[in-house]
Amino acid sequence: MKYLVLIISLLTLCFGAQSQLLTPQTMMYPTSNGDSLEVDVYLPNNTGTFPVILIQTPYGKFSFRNGMPLGIKRNLSSSNYAFVILDWRGRFANLSKFDASVDKGDDGYDLVEWIATQSWCTGKIGTWGPSALGNVQFETAKKQPPHLTCAVPQVCSPQFFYKDYYAGGSARVAYLEQLDGLGFGVSSTVIAHPYYDFLWSSAEASTVYPDSIKVPMLLTGGWYDHNTDGMLFQFDTCTKNSILPAGTKHHLLMGPWVHGGSGAAYVGSAIQGQLTYNNAAGISDSVALEFFDYHLRSINNGWDSKPAVMYYQMGDDQWLEDSQWPVSYVTPTNYYLQNDFSLKTTTSVTGAWTFSFNPTSPSPTVGGATLNANLDQGPYDQVPLVESRFDLLTFDTPILTKDLKIKGKIEANFYVSSDKKDTDVAIRITDVYPDGRSMLLLDGIQRMRVRNGYRVADTSFLDSGVVYPVSVDLPSTAITIKAGHQLRVIITASNYPMYNRNMNNGGEMYPGGNLDSVHNPEFVINKIHVGTTHPSHLVLPVDNTNTSIAEIDLFKVEIFPNPSNKLINIQSDEVIKLLTVFDLSGKKLLQTSENTNQIDVTNFKSGVYLLVIETKKGTVTKKIIKN
Repeated sequence: MKYLVLIISLLTLCFGAQSQLLTPQTMMYPTSNGDSLEVDVYLPNNTGTFPVILIQTPYGKFSFRNGMPLGIKRNLSSSNYAFVILDWRGRFANLSKFDASVDKGDDGYDLVEWIATQSWCTGKIGTWGPSALGNVQFETAKKQPPHLTCAVPQVCSPQFFYKDYYAGGSARVAYLEQLDGLGFGVSSTVIAHPYYDFLWSSAEASTVYPDSIKVPMLLTGGWYDHNTDGMLFQFDTCTKNSILPAGTKHHLLMGPWVHGGSGAAYVGSAIQGQLTYNNAAGISDSVALEFFDYHLRSINNGWDSKPAVMYYQMGDDQWLEDSQWPVSYVTPTNYYLQNDFSLKTTTSVTGAWTFSFNPTSPSPTVGGATLNANLDQGPYDQVPLVESRFDLLTFDTPILTKDLKIKGKIEANFYVSSDKKDTDVAIRITDVYPDGRSMLLLDGIQRMRVRNGYRVADTSFLDSGVVYPVSVDLPSTAITIKAGHQLRVIITASNYPMYNRNMNNGGEMYPGGNLDSVHNPEFVINKIHVGTTHPSHLVLPVDNTNTSIAEIDLFKVEIFPNPSNKLINIQSDEVIKLLTVFDLSGKKLLQTSENTNQIDVTNFKSGVYLLVIETKKGTVTKKIIKN
């Protein structure tokens, strides 16, 4: 129940706390299963016809009575769209209709075609929603209902991959516990199959079907989401294999966002963990509406001429566009772990450094790509709780004299020895700020017994003192480590409770079918080996070019005079709702009311500031200079 409360709280946060709930029309629609399911229908008025946005949720359709998504909130009369909300079969209003033999995609097909027959529908229907609400969009699209026009799945991963449940062979404990708490109940099945076997190969084959997708999709993901690579995989496979012409019409939007579901951060919010991205606020909504306007309302808004990929370059805090992801112009650059704990592009003299691990006192999970009500999400400083411990190694680049632009997947290739039969290698990549904060970007883990593969036959235990090569998989990112900062890699043997703790004894990994238990733990001493013989290193996808398509302005805006010592004027193609000025630390200094197109910087100190211009179409951030 606590997870449901969190989801309702999140929806309230997204849509705004309301003193009065929206009142939908509750209707029943017939299914091909021979029964009927209940839906909520929200119409802007009772006389018009509208394109429809369909949302299928396992979390209770009643929560949308707090307000509609996409920035519409309770102002439904101003919406160009009607909304239809369905509780999945076997959930909430449709609890009594549970039938394990019925595919959610079939229910979605029936609902799309029923909507198309209604007098209030224009016959064009799109789908929207994050996470599980995104996965079901793929299931519906797979069935190819004739009136499904487009889809906007967010932060989801509909494919059932082994690596999504076993990161580097280690069970994702917190993630599986959350799925159980949400009522999906998959952990018992997952833990019964800790190695890659027929169940996994069958599940993967049945949940990857890009050649069945025939509608254009706007796939929206986050660099701090646990589904980052799953979203990128779907974009890649659908772009290559979807039924034409849909394959040429898919778009990807990647922002500096977490998954959401607990805490203040969600897809489209400015605050993410301990950082703030002001020019990312509301972008997922404004871009989705642009996509829907083009496909559902036939608005000639230039969507068809947009490059396929729009992504946020963290650090630079820029929205960029490109024709593909990964971008084609990065240079793989090796950064070697040095004997003096630095990271450099040349190898060092030979050395070996110890990191120990006690399973009863694991290195704690602090932020990151989590999905659990008890864990923070997103970028958090690792210094207080992780780097203050004794059971880790850290390696840093020198303080950068110029920006280091990373775009894509970082590879981690290490040489490791241990005094036990099995252990884990867990790494975290951080951006170290001039003030000492070590802000988490990425994490990954690899269980050594399955370093050569994840089938039972691939299992290979360790001989004490023997050095073994191991690679740790990390998700994709787009981050500029700014001049004056450092890139850091933290190496431990645990990251708990995100990942299962290794008991280091080489025994059964999940005794009694438990996700996590302390069973015959052994204290382990591991070593990372560096130098020319054992060149442990990261491979960074570095952009040394100026090839990126220019920073995006979501609408035309001019600022003058800039620099200024008094008044700055803002001229915009869109009606300005709000102007906000921040200093470079993120502190809000000034905020204007609606319909203002001028700010006074007379009392500001000389320097550079960020001006956030908010309109109905979205937000744009500009640098302003006070003389």
